[in-house]
Amino acid sequence: MNNKAEDPNLWNDATEAQKLMRERQQLDDGITGLRALEQQLKDNIELIELGEEEGDADIVKDAENALKELRAEANRRQVEAMLSGEADGNDTYVEVHSGAGGTESQDWANMLLRMYTRWAERQGFKVELLEIHDGEEAGIKSATILVKGHNAYGWMKTESGVHRLVRISPYDSNARRHTSFSSIWVYPVVDDSINIDINESDCRIDTYRSSGAGGQHVNTTDSAVRITHIPSGIVVACQQERSQHKNRAKAWDMLRARLYEAELKKREEAANAEAASKTDIGWGHQIRSYVLQPYQLVKDLRTGVESTAPSDVLDGELNEFMEAALAHRVSGGADAAVEDLA
Repeated sequence: MNNKAEDPNLWNDATEAQKLMRERQQLDDGITGLRALEQQLKDNIELIELGEEEGDADIVKDAENALKELRAEANRRQVEAMLSGEADGNDTYVEVHSGAGGTESQDWANMLLRMYTRWAERQGFKVELLEIHDGEEAGIKSATILVKGHNAYGWMKTESGVHRLVRISPYDSNARRHTSFSSIWVYPVVDDSINIDINESDCRIDTYRSSGAGGQHVNTTDSAVRITHIPSGIVVACQQERSQHKNRAKAWDMLRARLYEAELKKREEAANAEAASKTDIGWGHQIRSYVLQPYQLVKDLRTGVESTAPSDVLDGELNEFMEAALAHRVSGGADAAVEDLA
Protein backbone atom coordinates (compact mmCIF):
# COMPACT_ATOMS: atom_id res chain seq x y z
CA MET A 1 0.00 0.00 0.00
CA ASN A 2 2.78 2.47 0.93
CA ASN A 3 4.70 1.55 -2.23
CA LYS A 4 1.65 2.36 -4.34
CA ALA A 5 1.09 5.63 -2.49
CA GLU A 6 4.68 6.69 -3.13
CA ASP A 7 4.52 5.86 -6.86
CA PRO A 8 5.18 9.14 -8.76
CA ASN A 9 2.67 8.07 -11.44
CA LEU A 10 -0.13 7.58 -8.92
CA TRP A 11 -1.80 10.93 -9.54
CA ASN A 12 -2.03 10.37 -13.28
CA ASP A 13 -5.42 8.91 -12.38
CA ALA A 14 -6.81 11.29 -9.74
CA THR A 15 -9.90 9.19 -8.98
CA GLU A 16 -7.90 6.03 -8.38
CA ALA A 17 -5.31 7.99 -6.36
CA GLN A 18 -7.95 9.44 -4.05
CA LYS A 19 -9.46 6.00 -3.55
CA LEU A 20 -6.05 4.54 -2.67
CA MET A 21 -5.23 7.37 -0.26
CA ARG A 22 -8.59 6.97 1.53
CA GLU A 23 -8.00 3.24 1.88
CA ARG A 24 -4.48 3.88 3.16
CA GLN A 25 -5.78 6.39 5.73
CA GLN A 26 -8.44 3.94 6.91
CA LEU A 27 -5.87 1.17 7.37
CA ASP A 28 -3.51 3.54 9.15
CA ASP A 29 -6.29 4.72 11.50
CA GLY A 30 -7.24 1.12 12.25
CA ILE A 31 -3.69 0.03 13.04
CA THR A 32 -2.99 3.15 15.12
CA GLY A 33 -6.24 2.69 17.04
CA LEU A 34 -5.51 -0.98 17.76
CA ARG A 35 -2.04 -0.19 19.06
CA ALA A 36 -3.43 2.59 21.24
CA LEU A 37 -5.99 0.18 22.73
CA GLU A 38 -3.28 -2.38 23.47
CA GLN A 39 -1.10 0.23 25.17
CA GLN A 40 -3.97 1.62 27.26
CA LEU A 41 -4.95 -1.91 28.31
CA LYS A 42 -1.39 -2.63 29.41
CA ASP A 43 -1.06 0.70 31.26
CA ASN A 44 -4.31 0.29 33.20
CA ILE A 45 -3.55 -3.30 34.20
CA GLU A 46 -0.21 -2.10 35.55
CA LEU A 47 -1.98 0.71 37.44
CA ILE A 48 -4.36 -1.78 39.06
CA GLU A 49 -1.44 -3.97 40.13
CA LEU A 50 0.37 -0.92 41.51
CA GLY A 51 -2.70 0.30 43.36
CA GLU A 52 -3.29 -3.10 44.93
CA GLU A 53 0.35 -3.34 46.05
CA GLU A 54 0.21 0.11 47.67
CA GLY A 55 -3.33 -0.29 49.00
CA ASP A 56 -4.54 2.74 47.02
CA ALA A 57 -8.21 2.07 46.23
CA ASP A 58 -8.59 5.32 44.25
CA ILE A 59 -5.96 4.30 41.72
CA VAL A 60 -7.58 0.89 41.32
CA LYS A 61 -11.03 2.44 40.86
CA ASP A 62 -9.82 4.98 38.28
CA ALA A 63 -8.02 2.28 36.31
CA GLU A 64 -11.08 0.01 36.38
CA ASN A 65 -13.26 2.85 35.11
CA ALA A 66 -10.73 3.48 32.35
CA LEU A 67 -10.92 -0.21 31.40
CA LYS A 68 -14.71 0.03 31.12
CA GLU A 69 -14.35 2.98 28.74
CA LEU A 70 -11.68 1.05 26.86
CA ARG A 71 -14.04 -1.89 26.47
CA ALA A 72 -16.71 0.38 24.99
CA GLU A 73 -14.17 1.80 22.53
CA ALA A 74 -13.02 -1.71 21.59
CA ASN A 75 -16.62 -2.74 20.95
CA ARG A 76 -17.14 0.31 18.75
CA ARG A 77 -14.03 -0.49 16.72
CA GLN A 78 -15.12 -4.11 16.43
CA VAL A 79 -18.40 -2.97 14.90
CA GLU A 80 -16.58 -0.64 12.50
CA ALA A 81 -14.45 -3.60 11.41
CA MET A 82 -17.68 -5.29 10.32
CA LEU A 83 -18.52 -2.40 8.00
CA SER A 84 -17.08 -4.05 4.93
CA GLY A 85 -20.06 -3.66 2.58
CA GLU A 86 -19.49 -2.13 -0.83
CA ALA A 87 -20.89 1.28 0.17
CA ASP A 88 -20.42 1.19 3.96
CA GLY A 89 -17.63 3.76 3.90
CA ASN A 90 -19.69 6.30 1.92
CA ASP A 91 -21.58 9.39 3.03
CA THR A 92 -25.31 8.83 3.37
CA TYR A 93 -28.68 10.40 2.72
CA VAL A 94 -31.32 10.11 5.44
CA GLU A 95 -35.00 10.72 4.66
CA VAL A 96 -37.63 11.25 7.36
CA HIS A 97 -41.35 10.87 6.56
CA SER A 98 -44.25 11.40 8.93
CA GLY A 99 -47.04 8.82 9.01
CA ALA A 100 -50.78 9.29 9.24
CA GLY A 101 -51.91 11.32 12.22
CA GLY A 102 -51.37 14.94 11.27
CA THR A 103 -49.63 17.14 13.81
CA GLU A 104 -48.72 14.25 16.13
CA SER A 105 -46.75 12.28 13.56
CA GLN A 106 -45.29 15.43 12.02
CA ASP A 107 -43.93 16.48 15.41
CA TRP A 108 -42.52 12.96 15.86
CA ALA A 109 -40.83 13.18 12.44
CA ASN A 110 -39.21 16.43 13.55
CA MET A 111 -37.98 14.76 16.75
CA LEU A 112 -36.42 11.96 14.68
CA LEU A 113 -34.74 14.49 12.39
CA ARG A 114 -33.20 16.16 15.43
CA MET A 115 -32.18 12.77 16.91
CA TYR A 116 -30.21 11.71 13.83
CA THR A 117 -28.69 15.16 13.42
CA ARG A 118 -27.49 15.06 17.05
CA TRP A 119 -26.16 11.52 16.62
CA ALA A 120 -24.20 12.53 13.52
CA GLU A 121 -22.72 15.56 15.28
CA ARG A 122 -21.68 13.36 18.22
CA GLN A 123 -19.86 11.11 15.75
CA GLY A 124 -18.00 14.07 14.31
CA PHE A 125 -19.93 13.87 11.02
CA LYS A 126 -21.11 16.87 9.03
CA VAL A 127 -24.84 17.30 8.35
CA GLU A 128 -26.47 19.22 5.49
CA LEU A 129 -30.22 19.81 5.28
CA LEU A 130 -31.18 19.18 1.65
CA GLU A 131 -34.97 19.36 1.75
CA ILE A 132 -37.73 19.93 4.28
CA HIS A 133 -41.52 20.23 4.17
CA ASP A 134 -42.99 21.81 7.28
CA GLY A 135 -46.18 20.53 8.90
CA GLU A 136 -49.34 22.61 8.95
CA GLU A 137 -49.22 23.39 12.69
CA ALA A 138 -45.95 21.92 13.96
CA GLY A 139 -43.23 19.49 13.01
CA ILE A 140 -42.41 18.35 9.48
CA LYS A 141 -44.06 16.24 6.80
CA SER A 142 -40.69 15.14 5.42
CA ALA A 143 -37.02 16.06 5.30
CA THR A 144 -33.77 14.84 3.77
CA ILE A 145 -30.32 15.33 5.25
CA LEU A 146 -26.87 14.45 3.93
CA VAL A 147 -24.53 12.97 6.56
CA LYS A 148 -20.86 13.21 5.62
CA GLY A 149 -18.21 11.11 7.33
CA HIS A 150 -16.25 7.87 7.13
CA ASN A 151 -18.61 4.88 7.40
CA ALA A 152 -21.66 7.15 7.69
CA TYR A 153 -23.80 4.80 5.58
CA GLY A 154 -22.37 1.70 7.25
CA TRP A 155 -23.36 2.98 10.69
CA MET A 156 -26.81 4.21 9.69
CA LYS A 157 -28.03 1.59 7.19
CA THR A 158 -29.90 -0.46 9.81
CA GLU A 159 -32.01 2.55 10.84
CA SER A 160 -34.29 2.28 7.80
CA GLY A 161 -37.82 1.39 8.85
CA VAL A 162 -40.78 2.60 10.88
CA HIS A 163 -40.27 4.21 14.31
CA ARG A 164 -43.13 4.35 16.85
CA LEU A 165 -43.65 6.93 19.61
CA VAL A 166 -46.01 6.66 22.59
CA ARG A 167 -46.53 9.74 24.77
CA ILE A 168 -49.03 12.13 26.34
CA SER A 169 -49.71 14.49 23.48
CA PRO A 170 -48.71 18.14 24.01
CA TYR A 171 -51.33 18.98 21.37
CA ASP A 172 -54.24 17.24 23.12
CA SER A 173 -56.12 19.47 25.59
CA ASN A 174 -57.39 16.32 27.33
CA ALA A 175 -53.82 15.07 27.88
CA ARG A 176 -54.53 11.68 26.32
CA ARG A 177 -51.86 9.18 25.33
CA HIS A 178 -51.14 9.09 21.59
CA THR A 179 -49.21 6.69 19.34
CA SER A 180 -47.38 8.19 16.36
CA PHE A 181 -45.40 6.68 13.50
CA SER A 182 -42.69 8.02 11.19
CA SER A 183 -40.38 6.26 8.77
CA ILE A 184 -36.67 6.55 8.07
CA TRP A 185 -34.99 5.71 4.79
CA VAL A 186 -31.17 5.54 4.63
CA TYR A 187 -29.25 5.20 1.35
CA PRO A 188 -25.58 5.79 0.39
CA VAL A 189 -24.08 8.58 -1.65
CA VAL A 190 -22.93 7.06 -4.94
CA ASP A 191 -19.24 7.33 -5.79
CA ASP A 192 -18.53 9.07 -9.10
CA SER A 193 -16.77 5.94 -10.33
CA ILE A 194 -20.04 3.96 -10.12
CA ASN A 195 -22.08 4.25 -13.30
CA ILE A 196 -25.84 4.31 -12.79
CA ASP A 197 -27.76 4.59 -16.06
CA ILE A 198 -31.04 6.50 -15.81
CA ASN A 199 -33.31 7.07 -18.78
CA GLU A 200 -34.52 10.66 -18.44
CA SER A 201 -37.72 9.77 -20.27
CA ASP A 202 -38.54 7.54 -17.28
CA CYS A 203 -38.46 10.56 -14.96
CA ARG A 204 -40.84 13.42 -14.21
CA ILE A 205 -39.21 16.66 -13.04
CA ASP A 206 -41.22 19.22 -11.06
CA THR A 207 -40.12 22.59 -9.72
CA TYR A 208 -41.65 24.49 -6.81
CA ARG A 209 -40.83 27.22 -4.31
CA SER A 210 -38.62 26.24 -1.41
CA SER A 211 -40.18 26.38 2.04
CA GLY A 212 -38.46 28.24 4.84
CA ALA A 213 -38.38 31.57 6.67
CA GLY A 214 -40.68 34.32 5.45
CA GLY A 215 -40.08 38.04 5.16
CA GLN A 216 -36.92 39.05 3.37
CA HIS A 217 -35.79 35.40 3.33
CA VAL A 218 -38.78 34.08 1.35
CA ASN A 219 -37.87 32.38 -1.90
CA THR A 220 -39.91 33.95 -4.71
CA THR A 221 -38.63 31.63 -7.48
CA ASP A 222 -39.34 27.97 -8.25
CA SER A 223 -35.82 26.86 -7.31
CA ALA A 224 -36.68 23.59 -5.53
CA VAL A 225 -36.62 20.43 -7.67
CA ARG A 226 -38.45 17.12 -7.32
CA ILE A 227 -37.65 14.11 -9.54
CA THR A 228 -39.95 11.09 -9.79
CA HIS A 229 -38.50 7.88 -11.26
CA ILE A 230 -41.67 6.39 -12.73
CA PRO A 231 -40.60 2.70 -13.14
CA SER A 232 -39.54 2.37 -9.49
CA GLY A 233 -41.80 5.00 -7.92
CA ILE A 234 -38.77 6.59 -6.22
CA VAL A 235 -39.14 10.31 -5.50
CA VAL A 236 -36.30 12.63 -4.47
CA ALA A 237 -36.29 16.38 -3.84
CA CYS A 238 -33.77 19.10 -3.07
CA GLN A 239 -34.22 22.73 -2.06
CA GLN A 240 -30.88 23.38 -0.37
CA GLU A 241 -29.52 25.81 -2.97
CA ARG A 242 -31.04 29.05 -4.22
CA SER A 243 -30.17 27.94 -7.75
CA GLN A 244 -32.58 25.58 -9.50
CA HIS A 245 -29.66 24.25 -11.55
CA LYS A 246 -27.72 23.23 -8.43
CA ASN A 247 -30.80 21.69 -6.82
CA ARG A 248 -31.48 19.73 -9.99
CA ALA A 249 -27.92 18.35 -10.03
CA LYS A 250 -28.17 17.35 -6.38
CA ALA A 251 -31.55 15.70 -6.96
CA TRP A 252 -30.09 13.62 -9.81
CA ASP A 253 -27.28 12.54 -7.46
CA MET A 254 -29.87 11.52 -4.86
CA LEU A 255 -31.85 9.52 -7.43
CA ARG A 256 -28.72 7.69 -8.57
CA ALA A 257 -27.99 6.91 -4.92
CA ARG A 258 -31.51 5.57 -4.29
CA LEU A 259 -31.35 3.29 -7.34
CA TYR A 260 -27.89 2.10 -6.32
CA GLU A 261 -29.10 1.39 -2.78
CA ALA A 262 -31.95 -0.73 -4.14
CA GLU A 263 -29.46 -2.80 -6.12
CA LEU A 264 -27.16 -3.10 -3.10
CA LYS A 265 -29.98 -4.47 -1.00
CA LYS A 266 -30.72 -7.11 -3.60
CA ARG A 267 -27.09 -8.18 -3.69
CA GLU A 268 -26.80 -8.14 0.09
CA GLU A 269 -30.03 -10.17 0.36
CA ALA A 270 -31.58 -7.58 2.64
CA ALA A 271 -35.07 -8.08 1.27
CA ASN A 272 -36.65 -7.90 4.73
CA ALA A 273 -35.20 -4.48 5.48
CA GLU A 274 -36.29 -3.19 2.09
CA ALA A 275 -39.81 -4.51 2.52
CA ALA A 276 -40.08 -2.98 6.00
CA SER A 277 -39.16 0.47 4.74
CA LYS A 278 -41.77 0.26 1.97
CA THR A 279 -44.71 -0.87 4.07
CA ASP A 280 -47.36 1.32 5.63
CA ILE A 281 -46.07 3.70 8.28
CA GLY A 282 -48.10 2.18 11.09
CA TRP A 283 -48.80 -0.80 13.32
CA GLY A 284 -46.96 -4.06 12.73
CA HIS A 285 -44.09 -2.57 10.73
CA GLN A 286 -42.05 -0.70 13.35
CA ILE A 287 -38.41 -1.57 14.04
CA ARG A 288 -38.18 0.43 17.29
CA SER A 289 -40.64 1.79 19.85
CA TYR A 290 -40.07 4.87 22.02
CA VAL A 291 -42.37 5.11 25.07
CA LEU A 292 -42.37 8.35 27.07
CA GLN A 293 -45.58 7.74 29.08
CA PRO A 294 -46.74 6.05 31.28
CA TYR A 295 -43.17 4.74 31.70
CA GLN A 296 -39.93 5.50 29.87
CA LEU A 297 -38.33 2.90 27.61
CA VAL A 298 -36.91 2.56 24.11
CA LYS A 299 -36.91 -0.95 22.64
CA ASP A 300 -35.53 -2.29 19.36
CA LEU A 301 -37.88 -4.96 18.04
CA ARG A 302 -35.19 -6.73 15.99
CA THR A 303 -32.48 -7.19 18.60
CA GLY A 304 -34.27 -6.66 21.93
CA VAL A 305 -31.86 -3.88 22.97
CA GLU A 306 -33.49 -1.48 25.45
CA SER A 307 -32.80 1.90 27.05
CA THR A 308 -34.59 3.36 30.06
CA ALA A 309 -33.40 6.86 29.11
CA PRO A 310 -35.47 7.91 26.07
CA SER A 311 -34.37 11.53 26.47
CA ASP A 312 -30.74 10.46 25.94
CA VAL A 313 -31.67 8.34 22.92
CA LEU A 314 -33.65 11.20 21.38
CA ASP A 315 -30.62 13.41 22.00
CA GLY A 316 -28.51 11.17 19.77
CA GLU A 317 -27.26 8.32 21.95
CA LEU A 318 -27.93 5.61 19.38
CA ASN A 319 -24.68 3.66 19.17
CA GLU A 320 -25.86 0.79 21.37
CA PHE A 321 -28.86 0.21 19.09
CA MET A 322 -26.83 0.59 15.90
CA GLU A 323 -24.04 -1.72 17.07
CA ALA A 324 -26.49 -4.47 18.01
CA ALA A 325 -28.36 -4.16 14.71
CA LEU A 326 -25.13 -4.22 12.71
CA ALA A 327 -23.80 -7.27 14.57
CA HIS A 328 -27.14 -8.98 14.07
CA ARG A 329 -27.13 -8.19 10.36
CA VAL A 330 -23.54 -9.33 9.86
CA SER A 331 -24.24 -12.63 11.63
CA GLY A 332 -27.10 -13.24 9.21
CA GLY A 333 -29.50 -14.33 11.93
CA ALA A 334 -33.26 -13.92 11.82
CA ASP A 335 -34.87 -11.10 13.77
CA ALA A 336 -35.36 -11.90 17.43
CA ALA A 337 -38.88 -12.64 18.69
CA VAL A 338 -39.20 -9.39 20.61
CA GLU A 339 -42.50 -8.31 22.11
CA ASP A 340 -43.46 -4.71 21.40
CA LEU A 341 -44.16 -2.19 24.14
CA ALA A 342 -47.70 -1.43 25.18
